[in-house]
Amino acid sequence: MTKTSLITTAAAAALMLAAPQALAQAAAPAPAAADGGQGVLTFTPDFFAAQRPNTALDMVQRIPGFSVQDGDGSRGFEGAVGNVLVNGARPASKNDSGSSVLSRTLARQVERIELIRGGAPGIDMQGYAVVVNVILKTEASREQVLEYTTFQFEGDGQDLAAGSYRFTARSGDRSWGVTLSDGVGISDANGPGISIRRDGTGAITRVEDFTNQNYGGSSGVRGNYAGPLFGGKIDLTARYGVNDWNSYTRLSSNGVLRESEYGEDGSSGEFGAVYTRDLRQGLSSETRFIHEFGDFENESTNNNLEGGVQSPEQRFASQGEFSETILRSLVQYERSSTLSFELGGEVAYNMLEVDQAFSVGGTPIPLPSDQIKVEETRGEAFGKTTWRPRSNLTLEGGLRLEASTISQSGDADTEETFYYAKPRIVATWTPMDRTQFRLRFERDVGQLDFGDFAASAELEDENVFGGNVDLEPDQRWISEVAFERRFLDDGIVSLTYRHDEISDVIDRIPLPNGLSAVGNIGDGTLDQLAVNVILPMDWAGFTGGQFGFRNTWNHSEVTDPTTGESRPISGLRRSQAVISVQQDIESWRLQWGGAWIPKLGETTYDPDQTSGFRGRDYFELWAEYKPTASWAIRAQLNIWDDFDTFRDVYADRTVRAIAFTEDRQIDPRTFLQVRVRKTF
Repeated sequence: MTKTSLITTAAAAALMLAAPQALAQAAAPAPAAADGGQGVLTFTPDFFAAQRPNTALDMVQRIPGFSVQDGDGSRGFEGAVGNVLVNGARPASKNDSGSSVLSRTLARQVERIELIRGGAPGIDMQGYAVVVNVILKTEASREQVLEYTTFQFEGDGQDLAAGSYRFTARSGDRSWGVTLSDGVGISDANGPGISIRRDGTGAITRVEDFTNQNYGGSSGVRGNYAGPLFGGKIDLTARYGVNDWNSYTRLSSNGVLRESEYGEDGSSGEFGAVYTRDLRQGLSSETRFIHEFGDFENESTNNNLEGGVQSPEQRFASQGEFSETILRSLVQYERSSTLSFELGGEVAYNMLEVDQAFSVGGTPIPLPSDQIKVEETRGEAFGKTTWRPRSNLTLEGGLRLEASTISQSGDADTEETFYYAKPRIVATWTPMDRTQFRLRFERDVGQLDFGDFAASAELEDENVFGGNVDLEPDQRWISEVAFERRFLDDGIVSLTYRHDEISDVIDRIPLPNGLSAVGNIGDGTLDQLAVNVILPMDWAGFTGGQFGFRNTWNHSEVTDPTTGESRPISGLRRSQAVISVQQDIESWRLQWGGAWIPKLGETTYDPDQTSGFRGRDYFELWAEYKPTASWAIRAQLNIWDDFDTFRDVYADRTVRAIAFTEDRQIDPRTFLQVRVRKTF
């Protein structure tokens, strides 16, 4: 999408803003939530009564214009956690996500939910423009949630099942609980199809039948405790679990058989502790400790049989372990209801040790960085001020100073130290009831994936990657402006435009001996336009109905390190619109809905090939029946019949003439998901 298209789309979206005004005049029900004009909307349980929610997560998922995010799991705490708070704080561990906490909290325990837009004194936004704060009751209770889910795939798809049991007890300021879970991992792109290979002239050289399977599972146990300690409050969590993932791909035709398999097993655990205390009036402290650890072992193989000749087997094996330890402390001072300060620091240690081996026909093939240990020590000091000079204007200013040292040992012995200053300015203006503008200017520094320092392989596509010992984090100067208008009972129109100036873009770089790796390729830009529309349909006679549209358009530019020409950044989807409709039928105790993704896809630009996927017409249909206040039965059908993957492989890196192209036209298996939940 070009910049001209972005501006044109923004102008078109702006024209829609008149519609909510007209609709609000035609039908003006009671406000959906209390709005004090300070960017905070308060939702009480009455707002959700028609949906008969079982858990606090059911309630949060029905807040108009809000989408739960559990964080990206990147290293460190600042900026890596989600947009859900419970009683003003985030969970004790990064992996005990906000949605997980809410899923084990019954709806009857929720006193109110605050939707905080742009910032508020005493609230740590962690870089999000919008967060929710779920306030729980303190009454004594025993809460249990029992859940069973099954995935049934058409044809020869791998059927799967998952289950969990969650228990929580509360008594005043004290709570404790346990979670037992047996989960699954699925892919919605599994299915049969055909693979067509063409030479550089476009002539078909190979047509093969295609099929694949991708699935996995995980089992774990978690314990939680929270209660008073030494005049403050301690929040503890611990978890241990095991997981696996399996992948299989088969291509066949007359005299040709290509098979690729991948399997991985691993385990992981964590411990988290948060201690908070009020030091005096308006002054409080928070100290957080997190330790995560894990290990993994995987193997991938590729076997080709063509013309009766068996090619030597390709095999890539890897095993390793990883850990992260974080100590973070801060103090918050609320000088008044309109002014607050935050000051703190964070230190962290991260480690990945991996041992890999690649062989062809049993003969070892050395790769760059196939045996390596990566360690990072990082320190960060931060300060933030939130000021409300007027009742409808909130200003937030902050600065983070980061220093980190990344060292590598094994095949390469290197060490490099980085220093970054990360300022942040956010302004939130609410000129009238239910209308808000937000402005953000910030410098962000990306987190490196330690796996990119080590070698890797995608044997199915004949790709072997070397590790990169010289990888540096990307840095972005972000400028963002957002407009939000709420109308009727739960309608919303939001429009966000963002521009990033990026240094040291992380993408694919060429290495000697025909290898490539993840690396820094220079400066780039990103322009992004996000639109979200939710339109209640009661005024049109569709009682309890709601129409939704959301999309994010991305236009990026960077210089390709192989060709020297401008191109988009790899792996960034240009557009993925979602059109949805849903309805609550109170008399039937039923909710139903559907979503349609007209088009999606992404492309990766490697020195030796361009690859990616394209999809059209993805449908999701669901219905949930709640016969009683404690039972919920949900069925969901996923249908996707137009999904293609593609590869354009080059003969060399200089002329880059097409050696061959390969297009796989896949018909993903339709699958039915049924979930039964009992709360008591």
